[in-house]
Amino acid sequence: MSFTIPISQKRVPFSGNRWMQFVAVIFAAAWIESLAGTTDISNWILENILTVLFVLFLIFSYKKYQFSDAAYLLIGVYLCLHVYGSQYTYAENPFGYWLKDLFQLSRNHYDRIVHFSFGFLLATPLREIFLQWLKYPAWVAWLLPIELTLSVSAFYELVEWAVADIFFQAQGAAYLGTQGDVWDAQKDVFLALSGAIIATSIVSLIKKMIGAKTF
Repeated sequence: MSFTIPISQKRVPFSGNRWMQFVAVIFAAAWIESLAGTTDISNWILENILTVLFVLFLIFSYKKYQFSDAAYLLIGVYLCLHVYGSQYTYAENPFGYWLKDLFQLSRNHYDRIVHFSFGFLLATPLREIFLQWLKYPAWVAWLLPIELTLSVSAFYELVEWAVADIFFQAQGAAYLGTQGDVWDAQKDVFLALSGAIIATSIVSLIKKMIGAKTF
């Protein structure tokens, strides 16, 4: 059972790709579990609108472009983190409370983990898009995931504000999950940006170590 990475020349169709099937099954199970066990269905729906759009993008773009197995694995991990957060609301996430008690933290930091993961886990799939799909130069494909992460993170904070303060005020506090931190939005954007920088730096280091021209 082969496992493809960004520089792999061939992609295995979904019907014969056990890695992708495994990732899809795990994500589907996590998504169903998050719905079945949610403590706030209204917040769950709000949190998963973008999840649905993301999954639809992956499905409908598959015939034209396939990510590597490594990229799909990273995407799957991120989506599982997100739907697990949506199950309880980010501010009330049990894993975040466990970390809070373990390290004597001042707040539930699960939302911080997911924002960092947005940059760290999705920078590599974005790099594949720019390198393999759009055929951008390597240095551009290194820079754009960082810039796009910063832009999308900032835009998402604006969306959160609009959803919580204008359209769905009743779910506002649960959806935002600021937990009293007036700098919550700025910290979230910074963590996503940091995750993308770290991920692209790791990829660049691996590229130098293996001597790959395109990665």
